[in-house]
Amino acid sequence: MEEIKVTGAKLLEKVKALIKEGNVRRLVLRNPQGRVLMDVPLNAGIAASALLPLWAAIASIAVLATDYTILVEREGPPAK
Repeated sequence: MEEIKVTGAKLLEKVKALIKEGNVRRLVLRNPQGRVLMDVPLNAGIAASALLPLWAAIASIAVLATDYTILVEREGPPAK
């Protein structure tokens, strides 16, 4: 899994960008202590309207702390 460190202010923006790439199978969001806050399986055909609750949840989490780790599981071989 790919590991990305982001601040709370950039969290929602980064998650949206990752999903827009289209090859993300799963996102795991961890707080600075390593606790899993959210584990979201994704599929390629997910509709934007189905993601609205996800955006709201991520936005509410983002205001609670400063640093997060996003673990990204992608489809296919890792990018080089």
